[in-house]
Amino acid sequence: MGETGTAEIEANGLRFGLLERGPADGPLALCLHGFPDTAWTWRHLMDDLAGAGYRAVAPFMRGYSPTEVPADGRYQTGALVADACALHHALGGGEDAVLIGHDWGAIAAYGAAAHQPERWRRVVTAAVPPMGAVATGFFDYDQLRRSWYMFFFQNPLADMAVGADDLTFVERLWSEWSPGYDAAEDMAHVRRALGDPANLAAALGYYRAQFDPTSHDPALAAEQSATQAPTPQPTLYLHGEDDGCMGADLARRAADFLGPGSEVAVLPGAGHFLHLERPQEVGKLVVEFLQR
Repeated sequence: MGETGTAEIEANGLRFGLLERGPADGPLALCLHGFPDTAWTWRHLMDDLAGAGYRAVAPFMRGYSPTEVPADGRYQTGALVADACALHHALGGGEDAVLIGHDWGAIAAYGAAAHQPERWRRVVTAAVPPMGAVATGFFDYDQLRRSWYMFFFQNPLADMAVGADDLTFVERLWSEWSPGYDAAEDMAHVRRALGDPANLAAALGYYRAQFDPTSHDPALAAEQSATQAPTPQPTLYLHGEDDGCMGADLARRAADFLGPGSEVAVLPGAGHFLHLERPQEVGKLVVEFLQR
């Protein structure tokens, strides 16, 4: 990867650490990561975006070091939507900005695109289809088996189990979700981001908030509702056929919940972290879609 600058910025009441690549005057491409991952997951795609003239910015999501752990403890998806829109504003993004998200970052992208559509020209998401598509198959037996960890994370003992032995639990998730991919470089970044118990508790807090609507802040009702709304912009949705986290069957229902001009691509031989496993192919698909 070419030289990537690291920086900090204040947005939505938090200090975000972020990676930057590309011309400062280029259109903003905001790249949102998921779990258990970091902003470094975009290292390949940021090169491709920069080469196409975009100012690629990848923040560490709330609670992931070096971004602050929020004092208010808000991890609901509505808070992620508010973060994305606030980052667009803080970074000076215009109406030509594009939004890219993987996993939890994809959920944040759907919500931000629907909540403030004037901020985003096009959207790219990966590995988690729109919530409407997820709802059609989440309770299938095979998907419930893949999603066991979500239910385990509701247990207060999960913090201890996931954090034990230098995050071996997380390392195993990577190996099961993207079979055959060597995640050693990624795990080094994850250990720095989630090695502190407070940061790990924040990452698990995303899942706990998802299952506990009583913890949601009423002030974020509009942002929260937007995560369930159809995404209005042309959206490229990417999914790995061998994804061990979210079954590829869910991806084939994604188009029904995306705006006109959207596309869905399922990549054979790729898993959950498809942008790391197949960086050249994903980069080409993303840049070509954004440049249309």
